[in-house]
Amino acid sequence: MNRIAFTQICALCFSINLSIHAQNKNDSLLQEASLKNCVDYALTHQPSVQQSLIDSAITERTIKSKLADWYPQLNLNYNYQHFFQLPKSIFQGNIITTGLDNTSYAQFGLTQTIFDRDVLFASKSAKDVRIQARQNIVNDKIDVAVIVSKAFYDVLLTQKQIEILDDDIVLLQRSLKDAENQYKGGLVDKIDFKRATISLNNALASKRQNEEQLKAKYAFLKEQMGYPPSGHLNLIYDSTQMFSAVFLDTTQKVNMENRIEYQILQTRKRLLEENVKYNKWSFIPSVSAYGNYNFNWFNNDFSKLYSQNFPTSFAGLSLSFPIFQGTKRSQEIKQAQLQLDRADYDVIALRNTINTEFEEAMATYKSNVSNYIILKENLDLSEEVYNTVQLQYRAGVKTYLDVIVSQTDLRTSQVTYINALYQVLSSKLDVERALGSIKY
Repeated sequence: MNRIAFTQICALCFSINLSIHAQNKNDSLLQEASLKNCVDYALTHQPSVQQSLIDSAITERTIKSKLADWYPQLNLNYNYQHFFQLPKSIFQGNIITTGLDNTSYAQFGLTQTIFDRDVLFASKSAKDVRIQARQNIVNDKIDVAVIVSKAFYDVLLTQKQIEILDDDIVLLQRSLKDAENQYKGGLVDKIDFKRATISLNNALASKRQNEEQLKAKYAFLKEQMGYPPSGHLNLIYDSTQMFSAVFLDTTQKVNMENRIEYQILQTRKRLLEENVKYNKWSFIPSVSAYGNYNFNWFNNDFSKLYSQNFPTSFAGLSLSFPIFQGTKRSQEIKQAQLQLDRADYDVIALRNTINTEFEEAMATYKSNVSNYIILKENLDLSEEVYNTVQLQYRAGVKTYLDVIVSQTDLRTSQVTYINALYQVLSSKLDVERALGSIKY
């Protein structure tokens, strides 16, 4: 192969590698970052969710490791030993030498557990341990979904505020131009021109501040999603659908059984019940069957050591039962029972916490909805007032101060309305979380 052909092949391989790398990178980015897509992405890429999935896999392997003790256990032991001085013993008053210079043995041992409380506990609790692992995943997913949704709305809120400021800046630039023309025409003094300049500068400063905040909020959203920090994320949303999503049924009542925290606690109680049984089983003997086959070799000459085997084999039943342990087993049973009794109070405490959380979330939501409706009305009024004052100012009826006041009121109404919308959507998520209606 000549050098030119080799160079062309290398270039081709390099371009293919870059193409694959670019494709993999694009696959990890969202083409359409809707709320649902952002949440789905987070549930797949968020580190805490991935850690929960790995924890569940570890739990599964641990269960299988414990249950493996039910299977027959086969072991091999091998030994070789050379005596530099053979052991001595006394036989009929005479000291005699026993044994041979070289000895070796190999043992195949088979054991089968018949009853053992550790293995039985692993078998009885395996189902609930698996359920607990899955419930922990669900709990983490709900947390991630709520946080990502709030961060999504927060970014949209800031973007909308910037849009409002853009529109406001256009109006202020127009007002500044009008004030400048009227000043040059001798209709007004320079005060209107200066006021217009101040208002425009304030709007530009507010926009700059919001643009910087937007960067930080995008970074937070990406962090909660597990999204690449350098990846482009263009949020899309249906404003009509978002506005219609403000309201929910406030007559709903909280049901503890819908909460994942309650389900986790119930699973924990079942495991504690199994733990009580486990400690009671300490009064039952451990039983296992075993069988061994031994290879034995003896010879003074190492080269002939393995020329002849003297095997032995046997089988038996093993029973182990500690008769007295200084009341240790009784104390452990009482301790396990107390832990189970304590879990009952965890249920009571959780019920009270969930009820308080629901009442607070619902009260906050109702308050925010009421505020949202009022601010929506204020926004409509502010727009009407501003348009009227603008016409009156151009007709020479109103002063420029009236224009600034009405424009400030309009911008304030727009910003507070958008803030109210975010607060309603955020508090609605808290209500849904308290109701246990967020499912994964």
